[in-house]
Amino acid sequence: MRLLSLRLQNFRQHVDTRLTFDRGLTGIIGPNGSGKSTLLEAIAWALYGNPAARGTRDSIRFSRAVGRAPVRVELTFELAGHRYRVLRSLNNAECFLDGGDTPIANTITGVTELLQRRLGMTRAEFFHTYFTGQKELDVMAALGPAERARFLSRVLGYDRISGAQEMARERRRALQAEINGLRQGMADPDAIWRAVAEAEARVAVARTRAVEAEQGRTVAAEQLAALTPRWEDAQAQREQAQQLLAELRVAENEALSLARDLERLDRELEAMERASQELAPLQEAVRTLRTVREDLAALDALAGADARRQALLERVRATTDEQAKLVERAARLESAPALEKETVQQLATLRQALVDVERSLERERTDWARDRQEAETRLEALRTQYAELVEQQERLEGLGEDSPCPTCGRPLGASYRGVLDLLNEQVETVRVDGNYYRQRVEQLTAPPASLDALDQQRRQLQHEVVTAERRHMRIQHALQEAAELVDRLAKVEAQLVEVTAQLAALPVGYDAERHVALRADAARLQTLETQAARVGALIERELATRTERARVLGARDHTRARLLDLEAQRAAIGIDDQAYGAVRDAYAVASTEARRADLDALAAAGEAERARAALEAAEQGRRELARLQAVLEGLETDKRLHDELDRALTDVRTDLNFQLRPELSEIASGFLHDLTDGRYTSLEFDEDYRLLVMEDGLPKPVISGGEEDLCNLVLRLAISQMIAERAGQAFSLLILDEVFGSLDDTRRANVVELLRRLNDRFEQVIVITHIEQVREGLDRLLLVRYDEAAGASVVTAGTALAADGEATGSMDDEPALAGGGPSDDPHSLAEV
Repeated sequence: MRLLSLRLQNFRQHVDTRLTFDRGLTGIIGPNGSGKSTLLEAIAWALYGNPAARGTRDSIRFSRAVGRAPVRVELTFELAGHRYRVLRSLNNAECFLDGGDTPIANTITGVTELLQRRLGMTRAEFFHTYFTGQKELDVMAALGPAERARFLSRVLGYDRISGAQEMARERRRALQAEINGLRQGMADPDAIWRAVAEAEARVAVARTRAVEAEQGRTVAAEQLAALTPRWEDAQAQREQAQQLLAELRVAENEALSLARDLERLDRELEAMERASQELAPLQEAVRTLRTVREDLAALDALAGADARRQALLERVRATTDEQAKLVERAARLESAPALEKETVQQLATLRQALVDVERSLERERTDWARDRQEAETRLEALRTQYAELVEQQERLEGLGEDSPCPTCGRPLGASYRGVLDLLNEQVETVRVDGNYYRQRVEQLTAPPASLDALDQQRRQLQHEVVTAERRHMRIQHALQEAAELVDRLAKVEAQLVEVTAQLAALPVGYDAERHVALRADAARLQTLETQAARVGALIERELATRTERARVLGARDHTRARLLDLEAQRAAIGIDDQAYGAVRDAYAVASTEARRADLDALAAAGEAERARAALEAAEQGRRELARLQAVLEGLETDKRLHDELDRALTDVRTDLNFQLRPELSEIASGFLHDLTDGRYTSLEFDEDYRLLVMEDGLPKPVISGGEEDLCNLVLRLAISQMIAERAGQAFSLLILDEVFGSLDDTRRANVVELLRRLNDRFEQVIVITHIEQVREGLDRLLLVRYDEAAGASVVTAGTALAADGEATGSMDDEPALAGGGPSDDPHSLAEV
């Protein structure tokens, strides 16, 4: 893995920081709290998401950013010949491959899982190997012996063997379970063969019974066929007789219906004759109906106008009354302005009096509360003092002259009586003072009479102020009402004018008695008109009724002739009920016997089919047994192969663990020799993977803190080299955060020189430190400082020291690369 570029927007104290990374040894230098480690935190956050960040999602955002300002990190890196560009924000993440425009993952979880698979490491493993911080150098020391071995196996990729072995064992357990299941589920071979033999015998018996049943069905069918023509002929004659009887019943009903219709038509013709005699008088009476209707319409219009006049007169009376009331109310409200002025003055006087009384009440209450509190405090102090003096008095009286002096601690001796008298006097003084303050507290328990009087005066003034305020509010409402009365009077006068004009326009001359008489005449004539129309309609139907009577009379004669013909046909049929019953009984017996024979044949065929099915099932069981035996043999062979694979993987793990300590010791010893200028040349691991510094072939019993940090750094470099060589993932990145703090100048220079020599294994090494002296030997510098005014970090490009120790560039004369966010935490990213 090789970093190419990084951009931070509103990420912690970086507002908009852009960085580019190159091969070689790069140093990120700046004081504590300037924002150095935040750069590495942004890299980890881009790769692994929120679990790699300190704090919560809300604490990531730049503290001075505007509302809802975007928080964004963009990281570009190369891995296994491909270029990845990761864009991550608080709510989204995207990953692009080889400059493509379409992301290969576009969710927070999807991007994190994709990068973890491509990197081949979890977040913790990445921090414990290639991301190394000052407080993470001694990660091995904090682990137990077994945990150290598991840690090295995991980071060096040996856990893949454990994973493969566990998969093989899991498959072996699954095979064993499947074998056991097959063995438990397999049927008994002897029972299978017995079932086959029994099924073959059952098939033979069923076939014999089926042949016999088929012969019986043939005989019964022949007998039924002989009787069938006679039965069919009898049925035909019986059906013909029943059909003639039904037609005869229909003809009789039709004849009765025609007779009733003929009677009905005769009655209607008689009614038409009587109606023709009533029609002339009715028509004469109806001729006057039109004149009555016209007079009634005119009186209806006059009645409406008269009702409108009465309504308008009522409205005039109501409007006149309202006008009088408004004039009276306006006269009553003329004194409102003078009353308002008087009420305002009175209200101001009452409010000022209330303020004065409340101030006096507050002063009285404060003085009373203070006196009571002082008396209670003094009484409590006297009670405590009294208890202490009584305790001392009792102690002195109990011990006598051997009592220790309260001041120097020596026995009182001759001074005993004087000290005891002094205590008695003090006790009596405290008792008298206590009685006084107890009485004082009792006196001050209830408020003084002056306080009650002031409180009563305050409540009285409050009531008077509320009453005056209500009166003032009513006066203001009256003033507002007086202004509104003018408009209301004008509207009422306009309404009177309008109603008077409407009354003048209404017609007159309505006669209520004549109106009632015309309505009665119209109703009577309407009834006669309806009766005349009904009589006329009845007369108009006379011709049609006579024609209908002639048709019904002809149909009746035709139906009578048809009845005579049907009776003759029914008498010509020769079969009777007795002959029909004999043929029916014989056919029923033959049919029943044929059905029984069919059922026997079907039952025999079903039994034969079931016997064949049982034989097929037995054969299927025999074939399934053979198949399961073949599957079981294959599973047992597969299990033996997995047993052998488990043993082989165990041997491989044993060999690798046996080689791990010597090889790791050899690599670490070479690094230690270079960093200590040959003072220490050997590091070894004991059986518990504890790090031992060898001096003259013997373990050094005590090492300094700086030497311990140096040994831990050497161990981490050795682990990183072995990972790069063995893990199968071509990582070319190494990041060290604040690893120079406990080293002297010489060893710092040795560490820098060693890191430069590691460029064949780690072509990109990034060191983070607050120590300016490590500039010499670096290929590239990034200088970080915190701008107090902006509240943000600023990153500038610097220049490494020349051979003579002079810097070719500084933090102040280089262009700023970026800035952003709250103050930085000096801890390493590996602590996240």
